[in-house]
Amino acid sequence: MTSIDPLPSSTSFRLGTLGALVTARFTDRIEAFGLKPKDVGLLTLLRAGGPLSQLEAARAMGVAPSLVVTVADRLEALGAVRRLRDPGDRRRQQLTLTDQGGALLDRCAATAHDLDAEFTAGLSEPERTALNTALGRLAADHGLPA
Repeated sequence: MTSIDPLPSSTSFRLGTLGALVTARFTDRIEAFGLKPKDVGLLTLLRAGGPLSQLEAARAMGVAPSLVVTVADRLEALGAVRRLRDPGDRRRQQLTLTDQGGALLDRCAATAHDLDAEFTAGLSEPERTALNTALGRLAADHGLPA
């Protein structure tokens, strides 16, 4: 019988477990801004891709269009996004990032970088650089923002 390394030693298990931990910590911190992780995802998408229809945003985020409507409602109430009629198709609404939404997203980025520093405090600078490089490469290899 062949011996298989225990599950906690697998990259998939470690990334999943650490990802869940970091997500929970990030979620707790952005709640102070009135945001949830999907809100931050939509804000990030709008900053990177400009105005998008709700359907385009749903496809890009890999979620149901009804979820994007709910997220957009919450972000619109915060003044972070604005809905505009698509000039090419009056039946569609386009979501656009407001200045307030950009400022909120910047606060989230600062929060994430603070969390990065805390989370990787036990690593040396070369180790942090190597980790960021490896994660960026994995993200790019799987079609995610690097």
